[in-house]
Amino acid sequence: MPPVTPDQPRRPAAGARPTGRARPVPRVPAPRSGEGSRGRAPLPVAAGVAAGWAAVTSWLPVTLVLGLAQLSADAGSLPGALRAGAAGWLLGHGVPLGTSAGPLGLAPLALTALAVWRLTRAGVHVSRAIGARGGRSPRQALTAAVAVGIGYALLGAVAAIAVRAGGPQVSPVRAAVTFWIFGTVCALVGAARTTAVSVLLARRSPPPLRDGVRAGLVAGLLLLAAGAGAAGLSVATGGGDAADMIGAYRTGVAGQAGITLVSLAYAPNATVWSTSYLLGPGFAVGSGTAVQVREVSLGALPAVPLLAGLPRGPMDGAGAGLLAVPVLAGMAAGWLLARRLLRAATDGRATVGWPALLVPAALAGPVAGVLLGLAAALSGGPLGGGRMAEIGPVWWQVAGVATLVVAAGALVGAAATKTLARTATPAPSRPTRATPTRPAAPRPPAPPR
Repeated sequence: MPPVTPDQPRRPAAGARPTGRARPVPRVPAPRSGEGSRGRAPLPVAAGVAAGWAAVTSWLPVTLVLGLAQLSADAGSLPGALRAGAAGWLLGHGVPLGTSAGPLGLAPLALTALAVWRLTRAGVHVSRAIGARGGRSPRQALTAAVAVGIGYALLGAVAAIAVRAGGPQVSPVRAAVTFWIFGTVCALVGAARTTAVSVLLARRSPPPLRDGVRAGLVAGLLLLAAGAGAAGLSVATGGGDAADMIGAYRTGVAGQAGITLVSLAYAPNATVWSTSYLLGPGFAVGSGTAVQVREVSLGALPAVPLLAGLPRGPMDGAGAGLLAVPVLAGMAAGWLLARRLLRAATDGRATVGWPALLVPAALAGPVAGVLLGLAAALSGGPLGGGRMAEIGPVWWQVAGVATLVVAAGALVGAAATKTLARTATPAPSRPTRATPTRPAAPRPPAPPR
């Protein structure tokens, strides 16, 4: 029989019962990739890297586009393209530029949207880097956002100093303040989502408020989509004039491509203007001008291809049907709201009362009004001095009309959906008690023949 060494434990004999119950070994969850293998990054380092990357990824496309726009046989250089890119980058964040022709403050909203997206991602990255992911801490979310805003403000001030040395007049202090507010607000959106603070706020807010905000955002986006379609159709109709304007610059293929891209950068502005046109207040393309459904008065316009799609006169009878688009957008938002609430009530075997349905529908109007009013305020600005100092819609008129139209449409859509759903659903019938029947008596067998 071989000896048993200490490293080789004796196996229990077959059929032998264990003397005691084995203790369960606790299961240790495996760490997530990237969380347990590396430590947390310092907040200044994480915020500086995230803000710098957001600045580079939003500034570089502007430099390339404006470099193409300046490219011609005798003009265009790398230092000039870099300064023009920095100037356009500042303009996209709402920082006005002082030129010899007057102040330039018409921000290209496509660039603004790109900067918002990159700063939102910066807030996400910083929140993850400092270990605040899923912590539901408003303090950590705000700390990450403010840190990103400070780093972004420093970069904005440096860009303003560089642009000021090349020609256009810009205030570094105003650039720093604008960039700090812009960066903090956008980064806070990403940080709130990463830290789950947005989920915490949504759960603590009343259900009518949540439903009303959702319905208002849906209605506002539907209106912007309708405005984009109308603007695209108008530009496509005047495509010949736009092509003639681009060809008049005589900057070669590369320069004309750059001018086309600059016009596309202002396409979101045209979308907001078209939405204001559908709502009724319209917009202005210079002092003393008006582009409305019932009136179109224009003066001399700059040679911008995007302006080739402006209407030539008041809307005729065939096009008056476009005025119903805002009401239809509000009704669609109310229909979606009522459909979602009724489906949730059906799953939970409950009923949806009229207050629970009409209160969110009424709140959809102010939410859509705030969204469209903010878009109208951001889409306008001066394009030089003199008569081109006023371009864009009046924000408070857009906000007021959108509030009334969307609220009325959402109320009608929600009420009609609930009424039709009640009419289409048959009333439950009472179960009838089955009367017992006596079994039939068996028939006697037939006698044999």
